[in-house]
Amino acid sequence: MRTFKQEESGSVLVMTGFSMLLILLLLGLVIDGGNMYVTKSHLQKTANAAALSGAQEIPASETAVKNVVEEIIGSHNETGSLLAADVSGNELQVRLGRSVPLFFGSLFGQEAMTLEVEAKAGIDPIASGIGAVPLGINESIPLVYGQEYELKVDSGDSEAGNFGVLALAGPGAQNYENSLMHGFQQELKIGDIVPTQTGNIAGATRKGINHRIDTCPYPDGDYQQRDCPRVMLVIVYKPHEKSTNQLKSIRITGFAYFYVSERMGSNDDSIRGTFIRRTGPGTAGEQPAPDKGAYTVRLKR
Repeated sequence: MRTFKQEESGSVLVMTGFSMLLILLLLGLVIDGGNMYVTKSHLQKTANAAALSGAQEIPASETAVKNVVEEIIGSHNETGSLLAADVSGNELQVRLGRSVPLFFGSLFGQEAMTLEVEAKAGIDPIASGIGAVPLGINESIPLVYGQEYELKVDSGDSEAGNFGVLALAGPGAQNYENSLMHGFQQELKIGDIVPTQTGNIAGATRKGINHRIDTCPYPDGDYQQRDCPRVMLVIVYKPHEKSTNQLKSIRITGFAYFYVSERMGSNDDSIRGTFIRRTGPGTAGEQPAPDKGAYTVRLKR
């Protein structure tokens, strides 16, 4: 009996030792696994942020894209993790990688493990957006980015000229002026029918355009700044309803960005500026929208 008890005690010690080893193994896996999960999650969030922010600069230049990517990665304390930032067409792919030390794995000769993540973001033409001004350009007019345009806004030009004055917030010069100053704060999308604005609105146009220039804090010609009101989201349209020689309504077919280059004088009846390529708030459609230089950014799978 004494011998049996001694053998039983020895078995308990072996089982206890084995259990403790198993617990340590599980604890080590939890620590190392948790550390790798947190690190990979942080890397992925950083890659997503860098891809989204960098893709906004695709219309500007590849240098601008990479500068933004590096800035975002640095702000997430991952400067040394950048493996690549490649622009292909209208898409940006960001790859990050980092060696993660293993606390428990080092006991078995595995000192570290390398984690890699990637994120891809691209720009698509805007199919719907908020903040458009009550001005539109006929889709038949070619847009040459960087070329100066003189867009007529005096009475009757929505049919004869290349610019349409629209009643986004309803008829009346005051509604038109407010929408021109601050943008129309309801969603507009491709396919919407919009009535044109009638009457003499040259004065309201001068007030709206000059207000936008006065409230932009950046030098003339600096249209890359995203908070400059001189950059306006303009509607691209095709005529919808006509009556005699007057265009009554238009159908939205796309969106474009226009940078106002000059103030309007007391006798001016046209807006001077250039169409530009840039990204901004908005959504892409299920079907590709016409490319008129106004884009939205989204992560790609």
